[in-house]
Amino acid sequence: MNSSESDLQRRLIEACQKGDEQALKGLYDNYSAKMYAICLRYMGNPDDAKDALQEGFIKIFRNISKYAFTGSFEGWLRRIFVNTSIEQIRKRKFHKDIDDVNIQVPAFASQMQLETMDSKKILELVKELPQGYRTVFNMYCIDGYSHKEIADHLGISESTSKSQLFKGRKLLKEWLKHWF
Repeated sequence: MNSSESDLQRRLIEACQKGDEQALKGLYDNYSAKMYAICLRYMGNPDDAKDALQEGFIKIFRNISKYAFTGSFEGWLRRIFVNTSIEQIRKRKFHKDIDDVNIQVPAFASQMQLETMDSKKILELVKELPQGYRTVFNMYCIDGYSHKEIADHLGISESTSKSQLFKGRKLLKEWLKHWF
C-alpha cells in the first residue's frame, strides 16, 4: 500500500472510530468481498457465510475503537472474520464424528480437466470437505495457524487437529485422482 492509500485508510478508520455512518459504509464496501471469501472458505455455503460476514461486521463496528493502528488493518479484520466463522461453526455444532460422515466425490470433480485446474477450483474442492477437515485445512494451510493455535481455537487436541488435516489432505488427493 502506498503512502496516499495508507493515509486514506487511516482517515477512513478514524472516521469509523468516531461513529461516522458514511465511513462505516465505506469500510463495509471496501472489505466485504474479501471478508466474505474468508467466511465462505470456513462456512462452506453462501447462507452461512453471509451470516458470519454480518456477525463479523457487527463485531468490527462495535470494536473499531480498539484498533490502535499497529500492524495491518486488513490482518486485524481477517482475524476477526476467521474467529467469527469458527465461533459460528462451534455454535452450530458442525464438528461431527468424521467416521460417521458419508463422503462422496463431488460430482463436478470427475468432469474437471487437470489443465484447467486453478486455485479457485481447488478452493471449490476444499469447500466440499466435511466441516472439521475444512476448518482445520483452512486454518493451517491457508491462514497459517499452528496446530496448537487451531486446537486452542476449536477446543480440540493438537493430535485431533493434525489428524483432521491429514484426513482432509488425503481426501483431497483422492478426489484429485478423478481428474486424471
